[in-house]
Amino acid sequence: MGNTSARGGAVRGFEHPAAFWAGTVACSVGVLLHLPMYYSARHMGYQMSGMSPDAPMITGMALILLGLPLVLYGLLPRRSGELARTAARVRVRPLDDAPLRAQHVILLMVMAVAVTIDVMKPATLSFITPGVAKEYHLLPANKHSHTTVAWLPLFGIGGTVLGSWLWGSLGDRIGRRASIMFAGILFVSTSICGTMPSFGWNLAMCLLMGIGAGGMLPVAFTLLSETMPKRHRGWTMMLVGGEVAAAYVLVSSLSAWLTPHYSWRIMWLIGLPTGLLLIALNKWIPESPRYLITRGRVEEAEAVMARYGAVVSAVPLPGTGPAPIGPPGLAAGLGLAADPGSVAGPGWTADPGLAVGPGSAADPGSAADPGSVADPASHRGSVIDFVRRPMLGTSIAIALLGLGVGLVTYGFQQWVPTNIQRLGYSAVASDYVVRNAALIGLPLTILAAWMYGVLGSRRTIIAFCVLTAATLIGFVVAGDSLAHNRLLLSVLLVVPLSATSSLAAVAVGYAAEVYPTRVRTRGAGLAAGMTKLGGVLILAVVVARATVPSIAQTAVIGAVPLAAAILAFWWTGAETKGRSLEAIAGEELVGEPV
Repeated sequence: MGNTSARGGAVRGFEHPAAFWAGTVACSVGVLLHLPMYYSARHMGYQMSGMSPDAPMITGMALILLGLPLVLYGLLPRRSGELARTAARVRVRPLDDAPLRAQHVILLMVMAVAVTIDVMKPATLSFITPGVAKEYHLLPANKHSHTTVAWLPLFGIGGTVLGSWLWGSLGDRIGRRASIMFAGILFVSTSICGTMPSFGWNLAMCLLMGIGAGGMLPVAFTLLSETMPKRHRGWTMMLVGGEVAAAYVLVSSLSAWLTPHYSWRIMWLIGLPTGLLLIALNKWIPESPRYLITRGRVEEAEAVMARYGAVVSAVPLPGTGPAPIGPPGLAAGLGLAADPGSVAGPGWTADPGLAVGPGSAADPGSAADPGSVADPASHRGSVIDFVRRPMLGTSIAIALLGLGVGLVTYGFQQWVPTNIQRLGYSAVASDYVVRNAALIGLPLTILAAWMYGVLGSRRTIIAFCVLTAATLIGFVVAGDSLAHNRLLLSVLLVVPLSATSSLAAVAVGYAAEVYPTRVRTRGAGLAAGMTKLGGVLILAVVVARATVPSIAQTAVIGAVPLAAAILAFWWTGAETKGRSLEAIAGEELVGEPV
């Protein structure tokens, strides 16, 4: 199951399947062994604060600690560092005129489910913080406490920032699909957060959960950008990214339905079945062709590219000539051992100098740009690339957009249930108000996808920033009068809950389009990290002040960077509509698809 042959187009599973599945079973059983103690607290409303871990829980923790390294070993290929360097010279792009196929639709559906499961983790923080504060007697539930419940979302969102920045590099080392699988195992393992007796253990588990959740969007969007035809790329990425809003609807509904009976802890325990579902979907998630090629699995790479209509080209090693067309020539250009039995399939091209034009090594009449892909020293790219020309203006615009999204999501949205309860609504009523507003706003996701594909990325970003900022100002104007006007409260909540999720998707999707191939996954990870970094900043302020900001305060904090992002995209934002990834990033290909 985990190590099938490549014949017939089947793609092999994991590097060490026995270790992977043994680790998965160990982690799953370890989580199940935490449930007896949780169930024993049912007569106390499932409040476990102050309880001592029992023998099954300790055994479960040991199994999880054993299972996680096994899973990672099962996914980690040999010579992973060398593979990452080699992969930097492989360029994969979809055929621009290829039609949407059944495989594309299946991939869209699977990635939509994966992103929904992923986003459910940080979204849950908004709905469990009131219950956590009450059980552990923290601020704001206990006015005499010196510890605020804001530490919980701070650890969780801080973990997502780390995950967003780390997952891009991890994807090149162990593959796109393997990265998603490891995230799923982390979701399963960290669901034990729902059984932790102490607040400190909750913080530790929340940090690990965030690291697992942080990298899904960059990996998903990079995968989609490599497989979707040009004219469908934008709207499909936005549609998948819009599952952020769907996740918010799902989490708010589950919270209103389950927490009155099983306490806030059940919201974390849901991570067990949803994480296993994510792992079960792995057979429908294709592996990156460039990863397969660097592993010498050229037949599997051909199978993937044939299914999704993609082409591959290579940047030759320094001092070598153009690689001939076909898998053996491509392997030679990369310095890999070619498979002598491999037959050249459709979509194989050789590219003697992927970056062309003035300043590239392919142009003999100009000086090579030290930051170009033709420079051997910079094949893998660097974080420094983001803060120097020609990427500087784009990076500033994306950073401002991500910062604004993060401040709204984790400054405004994070405390919406708490602030609604402050206005006099019950906990269940506040959950339903949020659920209804998010449900009503789901069409905004469709609108964002349509605008991105038809009107273009730049106009969509500016329009949604203006709409969100204007609505946030509406909260400042309305103030405490919202306590007596449930309809107005619901209407005003629609845009921040739904449009902000669309903006988060836009930020990551736009980065996956505009950055060059050598730093594309890291660029998408950087954008995703910025959408969380704003949350870390606002939550750090909440922890320092030991008080939850009001709706009006969080609205103003979120509106300011969004206004700055409007100006930045107006002046420096590049339009991606109808352009190939290579044209956007200045990496026009020399070779033509066969």
